[in-house]
Amino acid sequence: MADTLYRDRWIECTSDALRIRGYYFPWGTKTVRYRSIRAVRRVEIGAFSGQARIWGTAHPRYWASLDPGRFSKKHALILDLGRYVRPFITPDDAEAVETILRERAPAPPV
Repeated sequence: MADTLYRDRWIECTSDALRIRGYYFPWGTKTVRYRSIRAVRRVEIGAFSGQARIWGTAHPRYWASLDPGRFSKKHALILDLGRYVRPFITPDDAEAVETILRERAPAPPV
């Protein structure tokens, strides 16, 4: 069993993967192995840039996982998995999750 490095209501970082609860309808979990993450980008969110979106997308390139508390958060993480749609997540502690992802994801190509 994998060790839990970080966990909040919707996001869990284990020793081998990121688990995003509420990603699929109605409550499905997406598991992302760290080795499949090409890049992580932290962005500020506001009323017109994702903060008011509880789940889904207004832009076909990004998919926001379910997070009813997103309206009170200031930062999101966008994950590049090498596919057209990129997960848009808002962990309670974005800095901690970003650190874990950067430590465990493969280094970007030079």
